[in-house]
Amino acid sequence: MTSYVLDLAGAGIGPFNLSLAAQLDSIPQLSVRFFERRPSFAWHPGMMLPGAEMQTSILKDLVTATNPTSPWSFLAYLVAHKRFYQFLNAEYEAVPRKEFADYLGWVARGLTSLRFGAGVREVHADDGFFSIATDDGAIGARNLSVGVGKIPARPAWAEQLPNSRTFHSSEAAARLGDVKAPRVAVIGGGQSGAEIVDALLDLDQVSVIHWISRRPNFEPLDATPFTNELFTPAYMERFHGLPEELRLLHTHRQVLASDGVSASTLKKLYRRLYERKLEAAAGPDRGISLRPFRDVIAADQDGPEISLSMRNGFDNSIETLAVDMIVLATGYRFVLPEFLHSLENRIELSAIGEPILASDFSLAWDGPRDNRIFVLNAGRHSHGIAEPQLSLAAWRSAVIANALLGREHFDLGQLDPIVQWETPGRAPGLATHMGQAAE
Repeated sequence: MTSYVLDLAGAGIGPFNLSLAAQLDSIPQLSVRFFERRPSFAWHPGMMLPGAEMQTSILKDLVTATNPTSPWSFLAYLVAHKRFYQFLNAEYEAVPRKEFADYLGWVARGLTSLRFGAGVREVHADDGFFSIATDDGAIGARNLSVGVGKIPARPAWAEQLPNSRTFHSSEAAARLGDVKAPRVAVIGGGQSGAEIVDALLDLDQVSVIHWISRRPNFEPLDATPFTNELFTPAYMERFHGLPEELRLLHTHRQVLASDGVSASTLKKLYRRLYERKLEAAAGPDRGISLRPFRDVIAADQDGPEISLSMRNGFDNSIETLAVDMIVLATGYRFVLPEFLHSLENRIELSAIGEPILASDFSLAWDGPRDNRIFVLNAGRHSHGIAEPQLSLAAWRSAVIANALLGREHFDLGQLDPIVQWETPGRAPGLATHMGQAAE
């Protein structure tokens, strides 16, 4: 039992809990501490491939949207590193992912509320607070913030395949350099799949690349102005108040607003393939086949070879491919962290197995309302496609900070949206104000 109880303990230090820590750094009256089992900050190290770029604006950093004078902004990072003018002169269409990762690491090294090398092992509900066992000792906290991220999603048909013949895109940076397989299939038509195909084109030992996607084509991220209205607090507020069946329908329809391929990446790939055809005129071309609208239904291993069976949605036929290695750019899925298993029976889940989140991003559970469990990156179907993205990280952190304080420390007032989403007269009844607890 501890005599000192924190206002908030954070489990996991990824970009979202890092954003929360940066925002709370401006509120000294709150006692907070964040824990991470890794020895230092790392952001998707497995996908730090050469030339990889961000898909969001630098202004959508950890703090700027609600706290523009914070010392932890991306602009403050550039000034601190004497790169402000050179960054502007470079005129990036999109920021290199490695530079944004370096910015995140700079913030992590500067915040005193972070504890690396000390993961959260167990959480139990006590009398008015949470009793938490960490690698750094036992602590108490009135509230929790869970930001441990999702785990790589592997399709059911890939489960029986050996790790020596398959790997997830989250391991790409470590595994691609060792690929010796002549025939490689990349499964997944999003940004990660495109970046992996681009990297494989540079490997001489790879002679055939098959890029396979369930989508009807290799489609670009929709980053046009009206679509970007989906990444605003005003839209998220209205989305959260919808019935679950409508929210699920909308997230399915909006996939290309959050999970398409950057237009610059598609253009780069197309040009590389065109240039390969020019080279092929003077000699044999290494093969590459682009196969959209294919749904892989089975994978069977016969010796070193893997046979993939796919349904082609264009002509409704069945295809088979023989490959030597498979890269799964198949996204991530939510799993309740082990340290919350003691509370598992007290947490309310949706029909699709995700936690039900109130408007302030706290999950529904049967404990005291004063003891909240905020869950980050688990609200795609409760708050919309922007929730797992960096776009609204600073705003969400401000919502949580206001909830902890019980007052509007951060001004979260917004202009009316440019797009009228809801039926006039219905909006006030949809949801509580984002930043106040849902009853």
